[in-house]
Amino acid sequence: MTAVQGTAVDISTADGTADAYLAHPAEGGPHPAVLFYMDAFGLRPQLRRMADRLAGAGYTVLVPNVAYRSGRAPVVDLPEFIDPAARPEIFKLLGPVFRELTPEGLMRDADAYLRWLADCPAAADGPVALTGYCMGAGIALRTAGAYPDRVAAVAGFHGANLATDEPQSPHLVAGDITAEVYFAHADQDQAMPPEQQERLESALAAAGVRHRCEVYAGAHHGYTQADTAAYDAEATERHWAALLDLLRRTF
Repeated sequence: MTAVQGTAVDISTADGTADAYLAHPAEGGPHPAVLFYMDAFGLRPQLRRMADRLAGAGYTVLVPNVAYRSGRAPVVDLPEFIDPAARPEIFKLLGPVFRELTPEGLMRDADAYLRWLADCPAAADGPVALTGYCMGAGIALRTAGAYPDRVAAVAGFHGANLATDEPQSPHLVAGDITAEVYFAHADQDQAMPPEQQERLESALAAAGVRHRCEVYAGAHHGYTQADTAAYDAEATERHWAALLDLLRRTF
């Protein structure tokens, strides 16, 4: 793995300024770009470490604080090790943050992130890849549908509520997607039950989207996050293998 340079950056959006983390190989470039969408706990050391690992594989990675309307990261005070069962107040604190995240606002932001990457000297020209975790998987899916000409691949891991019966469910953008898609669900994840997994698969297949959806047996929601009680090392390494394989095919 190559040496990595990581820096804090600010991105102007239609609604304000989003703080973000940018990681890329320290030498050479420009490199293919990956827009990395955070999980519910937000931009923090764990996500920076994940971005660094991805950058070390040869990519320029942008991790925006999608909750910037509620403040710069960390938006809420988080313990070094996150165990919601032991600290249920964490989700109470995050509730108002989530309510600020409308599909319309998120897609305005996505346009800003993609434009910023297009102008970034460390990022190669052309479409980018997306990867998202937890709620970020849904944002990634929406972005692929909203900006198909700017997205070459999209991956989502332990995504939540990707295919509900709500009128703005993320899976409803499937018909607009031109990117290759990979989703990895956790079989112990109440936020993405089998009926939603099947609905997402059906929507992608009906739209003719190149895709693969897998279920990681024994994994829980949040399995990639090493600073949480949900972490699963085996599932996490499987996720890295799948993500890097997708990126190699894309770029």
